[in-house]
Amino acid sequence: MGLATSGEYQRLGAFMAQAGGELVTDGKATANSTQNVEALNYVKSLLAAGHMKFAKDLGAGWGGEAIGKGLCAMTIEGNWIVGGLKADYPDVKYTVVELPAGPAGKGTLQFTNAWGIAADSSHKEDAVALVEFLTSADQQMAFAEAFGVMPSLSTVAGDWQAANPELAAFSASAEYAKNVPGQEGVSDVVSDLNSQLESLASADPKAILDSVQSNLESVLA
Repeated sequence: MGLATSGEYQRLGAFMAQAGGELVTDGKATANSTQNVEALNYVKSLLAAGHMKFAKDLGAGWGGEAIGKGLCAMTIEGNWIVGGLKADYPDVKYTVVELPAGPAGKGTLQFTNAWGIAADSSHKEDAVALVEFLTSADQQMAFAEAFGVMPSLSTVAGDWQAANPELAAFSASAEYAKNVPGQEGVSDVVSDLNSQLESLASADPKAILDSVQSNLESVLA
């Protein structure tokens, strides 16, 4: 198989970004934009032509597993795939490259996590000190080495690239990546979108996106 990836917005959304679309733009729902419809129609054409399959249809849980088991030649994943392959498929050789440009140019999605401190914590000062330590430059580089993810601090991006030149495509992509919308309630809409995307091969992309548009408008109102 040529390309295999998870059948979900968190991966297929990269095609939307390459077409110039996104689910939410400046706080407003733009799910059923012509750009997003074009993107999903393109993905559907890849599925129909047999150039692409969703990982689950190959018997894999995610793109990294599909690559590790030799079920496909390419996948679309974040930099956590580095740690995943190292742990589960250490003998697999691979190359990391930026996604090709789409109709609107280069595009991809970016993700992040956060440390949270309980507002009513009785050890708030200690918690703040811990978070400051964990997000320091040294610790971010230590996380990168241990888990295969790039640092969240731009101040050490150069150091990370110098230490991992073969992974530089990940940090280069961050320069133009679009954020996954984080407004309250959007995660439920994305979960529904993901359930619909599982049947993209036989579904109408515009109908899917129209339903998402309606759901987004409700939660963003």
